[in-house]
Amino acid sequence: MSRRRQGDTQTILKHWREAVPNDRLAHLVKDATRALLRALQMRLTVHDVSLGHWTFLRILWEKDGLTQRALSEEAGVMEPTTFSALNAMEKLGYITRRRLPDNRKNVYVFLTPRGRQLKDKLVPLAEEVNKIAVAGVPAEAIAATRQTLLAIIENLARDDAASADPERRIPSTREIASRVAAGRKRKGQ
Repeated sequence: MSRRRQGDTQTILKHWREAVPNDRLAHLVKDATRALLRALQMRLTVHDVSLGHWTFLRILWEKDGLTQRALSEEAGVMEPTTFSALNAMEKLGYITRRRLPDNRKNVYVFLTPRGRQLKDKLVPLAEEVNKIAVAGVPAEAIAATRQTLLAIIENLARDDAASADPERRIPSTREIASRVAAGRKRKGQ
């Protein structure tokens, strides 16, 4: 590990242990997620796979032949993001897109043999990152962490489902830009 990277890691650890030991859990989860994703991306890069492509590949390895819309929903991203990623993945030879004879309206996404073969190369890399991440952590603590994170996800899913307020939905980037522009016009900017 380079001196700079090691220093960055030490800075993050010092931040959490000394500066803000009781900061919000969301920030700690976000930093842990960033570290996990960075470690995975460094490994995926060796195989010319981006983190965004990894997300779609994982879904397709489990459910090949989804519509672009279903793939967007599964990945938790907007359809334009999916469209751009799929364009790149198609050029790389990982997927094909086609309409089915019984449903000419929807576009379905299928892995190519090359896209399927990536699973055997990439999944072990993700497993390696997970193994590194929990090194030295007792099995009971890992189980408790999983249980806690699942409870957090369930609680937030329940909160989301219970909300009938349309203002609590996530607007598109375009909608946010329109709101900002409308606010500036009202303020005379």
